[in-house]
Formats: sequence, structure tokens, C-alpha cells
Amino acid sequence: MLTLMLYVALTAAPMYVANASAMIFGGKTPLDGGKHFWDGKPLLGKGKTWKGTLMGILTGTFAGLLIWNFFPEQALLLTPYYPSYSFLLALGAIAGDIVGSFLKRRMDIERGKQAPLLDQLDFVIGGLVLGLVYFQPDIIQVLVLALITPLVHSLANRLAFTLKLKNVPW
Repeated sequence: MLTLMLYVALTAAPMYVANASAMIFGGKTPLDGGKHFWDGKPLLGKGKTWKGTLMGILTGTFAGLLIWNFFPEQALLLTPYYPSYSFLLALGAIAGDIVGSFLKRRMDIERGKQAPLLDQLDFVIGGLVLGLVYFQPDIIQVLVLALITPLVHSLANRLAFTLKLKNVPW
């Protein structure tokens, strides 16, 4: 059980920090440059910005570096390449969130509107996919992450809403 929880903490931290930081530090310049897809809908929308993307990747990677610095023995249990692994987790989390936004626009879900499970898991799927370069989780590890992430995501969003960092509590 401890090994499972250690895996979840070491893997989730860079992804969770990246995802939250992208929203907190988001800027004005949209990634898609205001472009529309062939269906006439925004490619990604105004919520995905260059500043948010870069800050998400940087802060998620920094979270991994802090873990590596303060808990090196535990990080080594996962992979000897934990700093690089945390970068891929952060990059993948941001990429997964961007793909999620693209899919939401295709499904006519406006920016800021809920898309249950897609909103909560897109960044985890992206992080885990890129993280496969350094670590291949087993099905139990993936399921635990998939089960706890919606709860953590919901609590974090409610906190961000209460702190006036978000306009909606989801």
C-alpha cells in the first residue's frame, strides 16, 4: 500500500501542479492565435494561453525537482531519471489539457463549461502517456490515479473558486 501511495504522490505532483499553474498563471495570448478549426469553432479557445502553457510546464517540472531534492531515495524507487520524468509528466499534463480543450470545442462545450471526466482526466492521461518513456505503471496504479484525480481536481477547483482564482467552481 505504501508503495502504491508513493507512486501516486510522485507521479501526481508534477501533473497536478502543472495543470493548476497553467490556470493560475494564464495570460492573454491564446495558443491558437484566435484561429478556428474547419468546423468554424475555435481551435482551442481563449483559455489556453502561451503564458499558462509555459508556466504549467515550468512549475510542474519544478515540483518534480523539489521532490527529487527532498526525497531522492523515494524518487529513485520510481525511476533513476525522475527529473526528466517529472518534466515529461508536466509537459504531458499540459498537452493532455490542450487536447481536452480541442475535444470540448468539437463537442460544442464552451470554455468554462463542465465536461465530466474529460476535465478531470485529460491532463493525467497526457502525463502518463509521455511518462511512459521512463516508467510503465501497472493497471492498479493507473486506476488509483484515475479514481483519486476527480476528487482532488474537484477540491482544488472549489478552493480556487473560493480564493477568486476561478470564475466557476469546476
